[in-house]
Amino acid sequence: MQPISVLLWLAAELATYHFLASALFDLPTSHTLLAAFAVLLVSRALLNAGTWRLAARHASPGYPRNVGRRLWLMLQDYAAYLFTFLLVVPLEALWMPADRLDRGGRVVLLVHGYGCSRGVFWLLRRRLEAAGCTVASVSLFPPFISLGRMVPQLGERIDAVCRESGARRLTLVGHSMGGLVCRSYLARHGNDKVQALITLATPNAGSELARYGIGQNAREMEPDSLWLRDMRDEKTGVPTIALRNPADNYVMPQDNQQLPGAHNADLPPVGHLAMLYHPSVGDIIVDACTQGGPR
Repeated sequence: MQPISVLLWLAAELATYHFLASALFDLPTSHTLLAAFAVLLVSRALLNAGTWRLAARHASPGYPRNVGRRLWLMLQDYAAYLFTFLLVVPLEALWMPADRLDRGGRVVLLVHGYGCSRGVFWLLRRRLEAAGCTVASVSLFPPFISLGRMVPQLGERIDAVCRESGARRLTLVGHSMGGLVCRSYLARHGNDKVQALITLATPNAGSELARYGIGQNAREMEPDSLWLRDMRDEKTGVPTIALRNPADNYVMPQDNQQLPGAHNADLPPVGHLAMLYHPSVGDIIVDACTQGGPR
């Protein structure tokens, strides 16, 4: 999502909670503002807990069954959720300045997931640049349109990145929904400008959580959707690594992250958003982009 959209949404939500607290309780303004922020945090905690409950219900083999372990993963992902949508995405320009496309080295284009923006890759971009990569990113907007309508945006960004960096071909890294947009691009346009694809916890066979999402793209990410059925037999045409998160709380069953014909490998168990900041996950992605791993 665009930073201004997130800021406006947060402001409207906090204003609503503040108004309700003022109308229902005879409290000073400072207290109603604190109450509004507390409601915001509690509502996000309930949403996050709901994803974990659904993930356990539809879990694939390898999903953590230890309650204490799941609670720890849940807390980590809740912290990542708050950090991402209260600080990173609204203040994207502070975390994610314009792409630096004149650095040389292998060119990597990062494609974000559902409801996010390029800002979520601020740490991964640093890791990849430190490994010698030139890193580009893209924000797909509006956030809830059909996946097919996002493909031209990705295509335009690929063209621009190749032109500005001087690279003939680049590596695509798609987190969650972003991996589906990358696959659709390759199905439509071929691999003339793409040398490899890495999908990171992508719902290649859909996710049960998508049934509760809003927007056409959520409908298309439901298991056995028409969009996914149309994509089922499409080959990427490039070396592809599909990274599966066995503890994922957004893409479930977690085995739906695997992709026939790709090199399928498991990530460490971690939350869907927390994986973007997890050191071991970052190591795996950097290795995949620079060395062709994991093996």
